[in-house]
Amino acid sequence: MRLKHGIDLGYCTNIHRGETWSETFAGLRTYTDAVRRRVASDERYGIGLRLSAVAAEELSADASLRDAFRRWLEETNSYVFTINGFPYGTFHGSRVKEQVYAPDWTTPERLAYTNRLFDLVDQFAPEGESVSVSTLPGSFKEFIRPGTATAQRGAICRHLRLCSDHLERLRDRTGRDLHLGLEPEPLGLFETSGETVAFFEELVDGLGAEARGRLLQNVGVNYDTCHLAVEFEEPSAAIGALLSAGIRISKIHLSSALRLQPTKEAVGRLAAFEDGVYLHQVVVSDGERVIRRFKDLPEAFAWHETTLDPGKEWRVHFHVPIHSHPEALFADTREHISGLLSLMGQSPGWCRHFEMETYTWEVMPAAMRSGDVVDQLVAEYDWCLGEFRRWGLA
Repeated sequence: MRLKHGIDLGYCTNIHRGETWSETFAGLRTYTDAVRRRVASDERYGIGLRLSAVAAEELSADASLRDAFRRWLEETNSYVFTINGFPYGTFHGSRVKEQVYAPDWTTPERLAYTNRLFDLVDQFAPEGESVSVSTLPGSFKEFIRPGTATAQRGAICRHLRLCSDHLERLRDRTGRDLHLGLEPEPLGLFETSGETVAFFEELVDGLGAEARGRLLQNVGVNYDTCHLAVEFEEPSAAIGALLSAGIRISKIHLSSALRLQPTKEAVGRLAAFEDGVYLHQVVVSDGERVIRRFKDLPEAFAWHETTLDPGKEWRVHFHVPIHSHPEALFADTREHISGLLSLMGQSPGWCRHFEMETYTWEVMPAAMRSGDVVDQLVAEYDWCLGEFRRWGLA
């Protein structure tokens, strides 16, 4: 939906199962349209689409599928403004973990997939409107090997520059503003605002002023409020660092993380959030600084059993419902969302694409679910729209 200052708000359809186009389209007709009827029945409804590599290839190859989807968008008064291009392959129901980063930006497969997503969103979005695709932060730290790190990082930068060139050609043909958002994530190639700024300096290194400006127009950051909160960053400092470095905020993911004091009882209860599907990175603070990072909950649990000082606070990369507090013993990071929106309320215009992203519905403890998935999404819209209104953005 379109809010004040040209802001588009939607939810990411990666919450629903769907790897083929038929499965994806079924989810849109079943769930997304049900949400639309409850939150935006009298206005145009913006969709944050997730397409796997398989679904994107099917759509690209078959004009009749694209035509049918466009007809459905018209019939439901809906539009696509952004695509989540982070998860390339299977995203529900089987082990994802670190494979969500594969193939990474060292590979031509990631480049081809992302270019295809832009070709598709250009066909589905309203004419002349800005569109975005979000993607992983280059790679996963563990994928970068000491002996080949220079070559791997060079390949990442080269492929991102080639993607930027593709966007230039699309812009020249359509006049549309197209932009890619790299998404800092705990233990990604870059995860903090400082690491992100350093990566972008590497990305534009050696370019002349004009080429640098074009690249920074086409490639920016997808700022996930859960991820930066897990890193114990404050939105004013993080956003300020990115904008001061000339980095575009392409899109903002509105999401919330788990917080807890690492008592024996709380850490014991945290075991209910471990699943065999997603990584749940843990970042530990002593109250003043980050002291430890763990790839996943089992590593954090093992450390907790042996350490004499488990820190003062743990933050866990587990996307919890935005609209409600977690169960007893836990807190959340919704204040990061509020802090970010307060910044935008003071100075609107530096980002127009907002996407709610609580993809963990299937693995969430049952007590945290609000009815069915449609109920949860509607409740998240209600909370987010309340925050947008609070800061004069809706």
